[in-house]
Amino acid sequence: MVQQRRAQWIPVGVIVLAVVVDLVTPTAVTSAPLLVVAPVSAAPLLGLRGIIAVGVASMAVHAALAQVDRTFGWQRGVANQLTLLAVTVLAVFIHRTLEGQHATTRRARQVAEVAQRAVLPRPPSRLGDLLIAARYVPAEDEAMIGGDLYVVQDTPYGTRVMVGDVRGKGLGAVSAVSADLGAFRFAADEAEDLPGLVRSLEQALLREGERRGGQEQEEGFTTALIAEFAADLTSVRVVNRGHPAPVLLDARGAATVLEPSQAAPPLGMGALGAWTTPVDTFPFPPGATLVCFTDGVTEARDGTGTFYDPAERLPVLVRHRALVGDPATPAQILQALIEDVGRHTGGRAQDDQALLALHRPRH
Repeated sequence: MVQQRRAQWIPVGVIVLAVVVDLVTPTAVTSAPLLVVAPVSAAPLLGLRGIIAVGVASMAVHAALAQVDRTFGWQRGVANQLTLLAVTVLAVFIHRTLEGQHATTRRARQVAEVAQRAVLPRPPSRLGDLLIAARYVPAEDEAMIGGDLYVVQDTPYGTRVMVGDVRGKGLGAVSAVSADLGAFRFAADEAEDLPGLVRSLEQALLREGERRGGQEQEEGFTTALIAEFAADLTSVRVVNRGHPAPVLLDARGAATVLEPSQAAPPLGMGALGAWTTPVDTFPFPPGATLVCFTDGVTEARDGTGTFYDPAERLPVLVRHRALVGDPATPAQILQALIEDVGRHTGGRAQDDQALLALHRPRH
């Protein structure tokens, strides 16, 4: 916003520069070409009235300078005035064209936001005593949603969570995300345990792959982290199917990576073989926060090619907030993590990021 306000002074700066150039150069040198630049530069920066004001000011300055130099004739005066008038009209036309394009872009973004809320709704901020925060950061500003997903659901068997990343990009990935979410929402209420839930997801993804056919049938898969919290929140059961391991922050901010006890392939690859579904149980003490994310975080690289390590950075981010006397909420943890990843990559987002933080209060 500050840079935008500063940029609005560019046309004025061009006019001032034209005056200086005209005063310090011989009479034979004219600053009219510089004055022509002023209304053109105002087209993308100012409103309609501002563009006209810059055009009129350019014409007035040119007339005054020509009078001082005593060169206001047909070639050096009237012709230049007509040129400035034509350029001002052109700047107004350019401005109106840009405004139309911006309006189209705004409408497209609004449609994308509605689609995002429909396909990937934000989970509730609280389920029982469990505090929840979720963020989605697209790799491209124009793409509000891609192939990453998260879902939190209160079920008869406890609060169940899934964070996933489907293979592919574009509309095909969005369609796969929709299928994954629909399958999870149904199976989470029906399956009595996590292995049963995973089997239901596998079957749903295989059916979806058969319907889509082609390469999607052979290579369509989803890396997924599925978690289930005990009713009293004392523990969390985790199934990891080829997904980045989550990080558990305790009340003091110490980080533990919840690595799976046994490697398992992504969901949707059941046609290639049969695998067991290992379920790992971890303690979830009061004050703990489970931070889940997709590979847009763990595969973010800096200029030297070094990958981002959330297990190393999260304690530093949380400790910083604790030092200023402000314990981090789940939403603040995710915001700090997103900003830290951005600093690590120099602001160059390399992949979509879906992040989920689940916190058990101390009391």
